[in-house]
Amino acid sequence: MDSTNERLSHDLAAQRMTGADAVLHSLAKLGVTDIFGIPGGALLPFYDALAVSKLGLRHILVRHEQGAGHAAEGYAAATGKPGVCVATSGPGATNLVTAIADAYMDSVSLITITGQVFATLMGTDAFQEVDIVGITMPITKHSILVKNAADIPGALAAAYHIATTGRPGPVLVDITKDAQQGELDFVWTGKTDLVGYRPSARTNNKQITIAAELIAAAKNPVLYVGGGVGRAKAAAELKALVELTGVPLVTTLMARGIFPDSHRQNLGMPGMHGTVPAVLALQEADLLIAIGTRFDDRVTGKAEFFAPLAKVIHADIDPAEISKIRYADVPIVGDAKEFLADLYEAVKAHQETHGKPDISAWWRRINELRETYPRGYQKTSDGLLSPQHVITRIGELTGPEGVFASGVGQHQMWCAQFLPHERPNSFLNSGGAGTMGYAVPAAMGAKVAQPARAVWAIDGDGCFQMTNQELATCVLNNIPIKVAVINNSSLGLVRQWQTLFYDSRYSQTELNTGRERIMVPDFVKLAEAYGCLGLRVTEESEIDDAIKTALATNDRPVVIDFIVSSDAMVWPMVPQGVSNSEVQYARAMSPEWDEE
Repeated sequence: MDSTNERLSHDLAAQRMTGADAVLHSLAKLGVTDIFGIPGGALLPFYDALAVSKLGLRHILVRHEQGAGHAAEGYAAATGKPGVCVATSGPGATNLVTAIADAYMDSVSLITITGQVFATLMGTDAFQEVDIVGITMPITKHSILVKNAADIPGALAAAYHIATTGRPGPVLVDITKDAQQGELDFVWTGKTDLVGYRPSARTNNKQITIAAELIAAAKNPVLYVGGGVGRAKAAAELKALVELTGVPLVTTLMARGIFPDSHRQNLGMPGMHGTVPAVLALQEADLLIAIGTRFDDRVTGKAEFFAPLAKVIHADIDPAEISKIRYADVPIVGDAKEFLADLYEAVKAHQETHGKPDISAWWRRINELRETYPRGYQKTSDGLLSPQHVITRIGELTGPEGVFASGVGQHQMWCAQFLPHERPNSFLNSGGAGTMGYAVPAAMGAKVAQPARAVWAIDGDGCFQMTNQELATCVLNNIPIKVAVINNSSLGLVRQWQTLFYDSRYSQTELNTGRERIMVPDFVKLAEAYGCLGLRVTEESEIDDAIKTALATNDRPVVIDFIVSSDAMVWPMVPQGVSNSEVQYARAMSPEWDEE
């Protein structure tokens, strides 16, 4: 009998065990190696089984369930493998909701396992009973309630299959305490037959041919690339198509790094805080080749004014996204990797017959935009550090092989603009949900997944205070992440909007974290209390040494408190509710403009 048959025979041999043991054995069969979670009453059977398990599963004990969820997200985003998190019933489960919603919005494969009260107590308002299946139904690909031990292997196999196929996303498996305590004859087949779930991977050949013809006829084409290309692991196929066509492309916030910024055809990030060449190229395009992107409002601005002259080829694995915001002249449902490979062959065949289209006039216009609107930032007027400069130096000294997880706000946009986005899975952030508190636990998860890489959490002082308790998790589990707190002592992006649109009425945006006389909390002392190395940087001459110290410190986490100007703003900017043609750039110009 060959090794494959031996393994299959072993898998099909029934083993008597508890439901809790079945959870662990199922995860091991699925290839899961790391779990993030925290115990509670409804999960005690699971944790008791974990205590004596010899399956080699590593459990990371977090300090808050939201941290478990974001860590699992960071693990998934950095590797392309599903992240796994566990929590108890009631508040444990509801504390995961934010991370689940975040994963749903950003198409992150996540398996969430929650404990539930005894099946006989469900519906009685028992202690820590919450209908987490009902709560999460709108923000998961699927939510499964398991009341019988025998159903556990099938439920987890289905959860893995659903989370990792089609458009990736979170799946919740809620397991009652009596199902965990009950016994079953464990048999693992790994097979799933889910009625009604048939994600499409193959694209339509006729539509591919039409798309190739439109590309050949276009004078001002733009490739509009979204995060779905990264989720499909299609960076190589994308690069081949881009170089074959010679067409410029833009990479959305969730697509940063899928195609290298250093490539001459990459115009950068589009949208509210995108580069002017990327924003205006979309506005002036006569053809959009949109791949794995959903035309969200942060990219389009007012949708009816977006790319008004353009026909649209829209390829996405999720049929619900096609023509949801913008009508697709050529709708294509399928996997981005398959689509790009098929389109490459169709374009290549067309060029062999008809020659390569001449879009030199379009490139002259784009290069004019690049020269007129370079990337840059203002020096501060109050003598405090420039946040853009800090983030630029973190990127330059770390290099593109690092992993960068950002929080949400001004620093997120500066990270998108100024970090070295050269490879997939290197920039982790909360795009759709915009979740403050994402960075530290996501960086923790990424470091668990890729311990050899330098992993940064680049956070704001507001975001950092939401999940910094996971520094304790990092210290106790030897997860030496680097944390850069871009500390402007305020909720920066909200403050920017108050400056621009609310006559500088700074209502409830002052945090008092970066003022020497107040400084609540003192982030250096906080870091030291957690067992981290804490540093503070107030002078430009100190920036590089602090970053180099962090990069050289690998026996514990490092927290650097960068005291930056609260007057720094994210530019360019398209105000909400207007056409992208109204992108504001000139207001950022000054005699001290620093071009990058």
